[in-house]
Amino acid sequence: MNFKTIWELLKETFSDWSEDKASRLAASLAYYTIFSIAPLIIIVIAVASLIFGREAVQGQIEGQIQGLVGDEGAGLIQEMIQGASNQSGSIIATIVGVATLLFGATGVFGQLQDALNTIWEVTPKQGRGIWGIIKDRFISFTMVLGVGFLLMVSLVLSAGLAAVNEFMSGALDNVAYVGQVINFIVSFGVITLLFAMIYKILPDVEIAWSDVWIGAAVTALLFTIGKFLIGLYLGQSAISSSYGAAGALVVILVWIYYSAQILFFGAEFTQVYAKRFGSQIKPAEDAMPVTEEARAQQGMPRNGKEAPTSATATEQPRTPARTRPQVKLTPERRPKPAAFLFSLITGLILERMHNKKDETRVSQKIV
Repeated sequence: MNFKTIWELLKETFSDWSEDKASRLAASLAYYTIFSIAPLIIIVIAVASLIFGREAVQGQIEGQIQGLVGDEGAGLIQEMIQGASNQSGSIIATIVGVATLLFGATGVFGQLQDALNTIWEVTPKQGRGIWGIIKDRFISFTMVLGVGFLLMVSLVLSAGLAAVNEFMSGALDNVAYVGQVINFIVSFGVITLLFAMIYKILPDVEIAWSDVWIGAAVTALLFTIGKFLIGLYLGQSAISSSYGAAGALVVILVWIYYSAQILFFGAEFTQVYAKRFGSQIKPAEDAMPVTEEARAQQGMPRNGKEAPTSATATEQPRTPARTRPQVKLTPERRPKPAAFLFSLITGLILERMHNKKDETRVSQKIV
């Protein structure tokens, strides 16, 4: 794959990302995540605590969150977790609280599933009923457990690398740098696996694992770079001080918003790659492709196609006597910028050559 092919892939990916209104999808996902982040983290901590202690797992998560959204954002998330964890009362109240936690934790994955269906141009079939809703919630809950399992694996690998690093620190001088590189590779692998699970399990599509791994690896690379850039932006923009008491909440929303756009860009890249070089993305058995008319009604037409209106109806009213028949006027096509510039430059060159010929003829007549 040469540079030209990569550039065409990225250009088509950006075009589809813009047409699918990824910024609007990211804003919706950020809104749902705010209500799901506390129950999601609680369940993830509970799963990872099966091997490690609760305090160790919670400390690891708090450290990661603090590195992403800063001290104020991490403090707000800790308060949300404490508020959601304090479930006291009767058995019925406890059951209701647990059900609320499960429903809230799976909400963000339900919204993410809907966004990926929009990007990959599929929609669930009508008439799925209550079983379709239960299936979607079960898949979302499976993703929650998967996130907890990945966190547990990451903690095991980090603990193992720390032990090896400490054991070999006296034998090798540069073992610290080697440990950092290995830790980065492990972290990158865990993120890639997480994105692969999201792309393979959540949407209502059938996609080959080979396409999933390439898209997940590209998304993980973009996410790793974007995480650094988003942190740099949040550190330099002073958003938290601009919004006062709501600054911590705004910081979390901004971080989720930009991270979601990176995730959706990776999903668009996966779609473009699968369409060009892979095995294509097909709707699942209980889903169907989205029509151009449906996309246009949602404000997301492909290739500049507009939604059909009443003015462009196929049937026209009968013309009265002695009047001209109505003619359907087509809108004037807008020239492309590249073609327009080429025509302009060519015209200027031809005009310049014509002027030179006239000047030559005039000078010959004078002589």
